[in-house]
Amino acid sequence: MPGFVADDITGVILVGGKSRRMGRDKAFLELQGRPLFERVLDLFRECFPKVLLVGDRRERFDSYALSVLPDLIPGSSLGGVYTGLAGAESEWIFVSSCDLPFPSKVILQHLCSLREGFDAVVPKTGQGYEPLFALYSRRCLEPIRELLEGGECCAYAWYPKVRVREVGPEEISHLDPEGIAFLNLNTPEDVINTGGII
Repeated sequence: MPGFVADDITGVILVGGKSRRMGRDKAFLELQGRPLFERVLDLFRECFPKVLLVGDRRERFDSYALSVLPDLIPGSSLGGVYTGLAGAESEWIFVSSCDLPFPSKVILQHLCSLREGFDAVVPKTGQGYEPLFALYSRRCLEPIRELLEGGECCAYAWYPKVRVREVGPEEISHLDPEGIAFLNLNTPEDVINTGGII
């Protein structure tokens, strides 16, 4: 996208999930001979000056020369978003889960282009919000912290407390005509089904 500038955005990849349904570490699930999370990593390295990982067992990523932040409030993906915001030096972070086989550069850049006047830019498909491929500013820290400290970990329950630019199905559909940008892999069956796309 011409004019796309990401100097003040840090890419944050959430790698702390327990992968219980998958039965093995999703970050290192191989597709086409490469760990799944490298698909997101490659995209983020292309678009952002710095990339952080958020999650436990940092030794898994020793060979990547990346900063790995342990969750400040463990137990949920929202805690991972909070940790990324707190640990990044930039005003904005772009968050992704590690299990997207088809992370979209076109959607990423479109979301980043819409941030003026907002605190968060979040896709919303026919299935609902996609809070783990979204853009968040540091102004989101306090409402997320309040939610987590209250024992709530819904990834989007705090949205009413900030200025959210919702990118709805109509906008998303022409950027993702195949409808694959937000697929994630949670079970071995998902991997088999995705194999028909790759």
